[in-house]
Amino acid sequence: MQLVYPPVCSGCGKIVGRPAALCPECWATVRFIERPYCEITGLPFDHDRGDGMTSPQAIADPPSYAKARAAVFHDGVARKLVHGLKYSDRVDLAAMMAAWMIRAGRDVVDDSDVIVAVPLHRGRLFARRYNQSAELARRLARLSGKPFLPGMLLRVRATRQQVGLGLRARQDNVRGAFLTKPEQAQRFLGLKVLLVDDVLTTGSTVEAATRALLRAGAEQVNVLTFARVASPGE
Repeated sequence: MQLVYPPVCSGCGKIVGRPAALCPECWATVRFIERPYCEITGLPFDHDRGDGMTSPQAIADPPSYAKARAAVFHDGVARKLVHGLKYSDRVDLAAMMAAWMIRAGRDVVDDSDVIVAVPLHRGRLFARRYNQSAELARRLARLSGKPFLPGMLLRVRATRQQVGLGLRARQDNVRGAFLTKPEQAQRFLGLKVLLVDDVLTTGSTVEAATRALLRAGAEQVNVLTFARVASPGE
């Protein structure tokens, strides 16, 4: 089959040695997120502040989630991968992206009992046909052996696209947008939940989803995304 359809780079389309891979040129442009970073938000520090350090922002305004991790910065080829999965039906990219995520977020994966994806509203899901975050969550479940609970967290209010909105507008946009299924809420009681999304920007979406899970009785929520912006203003 590869003789007829040879594997190509997921970033630029050049022929590569195996499927779901990047060519050396594209690979060199990916900015993986490594320590040192804030142990709570996962936002990298500009210099090494020692193990277990927390950013001033996380101390002054603690998030609802316990910890957040991301594999890469949302630029260059990584942005192309996100857009390919999200808008261009490139569901095949989810396996490679999830492998990067589990490497970056092994601590939060190990510290979670179940995996939940940030949901789409049913109208957007109908238009797009699949939820990119759920595709990542499903593959993370396969790699980690943790159960994936699809459909347990609902987006009950259609929200505007977050792209282009400022922090306050993003917070207002997703406030009250998430609920757990009333008849299934007890499934989260006392569990540590890994909440999966594709991109972390200001954190407004995962904050709103986290609060819904905590209201349902989750003991703790960790967040794992494929990418994050380098600063909330991007």
